[in-house]
Amino acid sequence: MSGERLLLSRGSVLDPDSGDVRRLDVAVEGGRVVDVGDGLDGDDEFDCSGLTLVPGLIDCHAHMAFAHLEGLEGKSPYYRALEIVDLLRRTVELGVTTVRDAWGADAGLRDGIAAGFVEGPRLLVSLAQLCGTGGIGDHFDLRRGESDAFLGSPWLPRGVFDGVSEARSAVRRMIRSGADVIKVAVSGSATQIDAIDHQQVADDELVEIVTEAARHQRFVMAHAHGARTAEAAARAGVRSVEHGAFLDEAAVGVMADRGTWLVPTLSPVLGRVAETDQWRRDAGDAAARSFRLALDAGIPIAMGTDCPASPHEDRLDELTIMHELGMPAAEVWRSATSEAARLLDRDDLGRIESGRRADIVAISGDVMDLSDLAPRIEAGWKDGRLVSAPSDAG
Repeated sequence: MSGERLLLSRGSVLDPDSGDVRRLDVAVEGGRVVDVGDGLDGDDEFDCSGLTLVPGLIDCHAHMAFAHLEGLEGKSPYYRALEIVDLLRRTVELGVTTVRDAWGADAGLRDGIAAGFVEGPRLLVSLAQLCGTGGIGDHFDLRRGESDAFLGSPWLPRGVFDGVSEARSAVRRMIRSGADVIKVAVSGSATQIDAIDHQQVADDELVEIVTEAARHQRFVMAHAHGARTAEAAARAGVRSVEHGAFLDEAAVGVMADRGTWLVPTLSPVLGRVAETDQWRRDAGDAAARSFRLALDAGIPIAMGTDCPASPHEDRLDELTIMHELGMPAAEVWRSATSEAARLLDRDDLGRIESGRRADIVAISGDVMDLSDLAPRIEAGWKDGRLVSAPSDAG
């Protein structure tokens, strides 16, 4: 398509905030939506008859430097970098045009995508997650000592700290290295269910992290599985609680009072591999209860996939799972588009309207039917450029 003004014609457009679907044309120019209405014209035209246009999806918690979870230790950085290229391409072909990377990707990966070296979603990076000594981000092997085998990039700054002063320094290290957002691990892993409420970062350290990040105009995302750790994170003023698989009414109450988002990342514990491990079954049951508690309390929820066992195929399963747990389909779409954009404070994303980035996904069938979404993606655009065609998304 060589013309300057692209017309997506004869399709329907989803408004994720109202849930309305209306028959409208969309005009795109210079990477932005320039008009939405009836009877528009353009230099090039893409016929969207029978399709619904939804805003490009936003994954608020993913690990784009981890193409899989096993076997990373034996691979060189170059092998892993090339493996990531396929993950990036497949992700954007599934309609996910923006990703907030929750640990592993460095600023170079973000900037390389933006420069067009590889095809992939727009990245916002947290680099390495902050934690206290012995926390989930402190990789230590009793035989070999400290290890960076699971960091994704050997050039990431170190996120381990102890005390308020070091917490402040850790935030500054991330920002110096190009972090768009700060991530702190307040709890351990969901595999450690017996210690799920053990708080690995002290309250004063948490407050300092949020304060220093805010001074540099950054938000904080908090890895917190347990109710008490999520509550502590919300009280400290984090922007979002990640996972929150073991919430209770008290934690949800504090999050609601503080306006804290929940990014539930349900796929790893309720997706296609959920039955394989006992911890997944236990965490899955708890995550379902927590999600419903948050939904009933009106907590803002944004979509995040974490790192599913098969991230290429499972990424859109997150939407299906949220719907199966009781979130109306229109709200699911909102969580993955306009609500996610609000979490990220990106008013250029999340809706198909004049002035916003032309991140658009064309879907066949009933848009409120969230089952088997990937094969129904007929086309996708990022910044007005076609990045997904029918043969890509199957």
